[in-house]
Amino acid sequence: MTRTVYVNGQYLPETEATVSIFDRGFLFADGVYEVTSVLGGKLLDFDGHAIRLQRSLDELEMKNPISKDDLLEVHRELVRVNNIDEGLVYLQITRGAADRDFAYPADDVAPTIVLFTQAKPGLADSAKAKEGMKVISIEDQRWGRRDIKTVQLLYPSMGKMAAKAAGADDAWMIEDGHVTEGTSNNAYIVKGNTIITRQLSNDILHGITRAAVLRFAKEAQMNVEERAFTLQEAQNADEAFITSASTFVMPVVEIDGVAVGRGVPGAVAARLREIYLDESLKTAI
Repeated sequence: MTRTVYVNGQYLPETEATVSIFDRGFLFADGVYEVTSVLGGKLLDFDGHAIRLQRSLDELEMKNPISKDDLLEVHRELVRVNNIDEGLVYLQITRGAADRDFAYPADDVAPTIVLFTQAKPGLADSAKAKEGMKVISIEDQRWGRRDIKTVQLLYPSMGKMAAKAAGADDAWMIEDGHVTEGTSNNAYIVKGNTIITRQLSNDILHGITRAAVLRFAKEAQMNVEERAFTLQEAQNADEAFITSASTFVMPVVEIDGVAVGRGVPGAVAARLREIYLDESLKTAI
């Protein structure tokens, strides 16, 4: 079945959708993106994604071509016409098409906006959540503004491929001896009764799922400590897990071949996943 996608104000069959070869997203990775999960045909954490989108645009001095209300309507329409029960809505905005020049184009250049859906049956009832993920560690060689959700994803893609080649599921990136984050997710460990995750800064993405999970953890009277942790700390932890819009809360059971805890998903990650899904579905739109 051919999907319907959204490009610059038009709903089109994916086979008819085009973007200019002069688009700065293609030439310079001069663009930002968001991914919103869909469960039961409804959007999770849409407001958080819309707020972060605007922040990313502001940080890059990029115009927003669509209002929040209109953006919500586009998300809902794509979910409807593509019959998405469980899946994702991908959104990308670039600075637009202009003759190639490192300097930003004139203000009258219209941004490019693209949205499409991906069906992901079994997104909530994931087998991987029951068995846990294996990760490897790699040096963090990304640029310094990881808090901006840009489309500059080549190094995370290289990290994913390095993990695949090593027989693992993902890679955790290391900088100055400490874990920053996964290739497309925030990283956590559990030691005793404390959940530990890196504090917000320019070094990591300000995850929307991260914010929700930490809020739910505190409401459930769980201890949360926001600080950097080392790779050795992670390997010696009782549990480890990741969060992202597409994985929710996902346990990590092995790091660089070393079993974390007992080498099976732990109770804290399982409970947080359960809470996140229950609470997020209550506010899904």
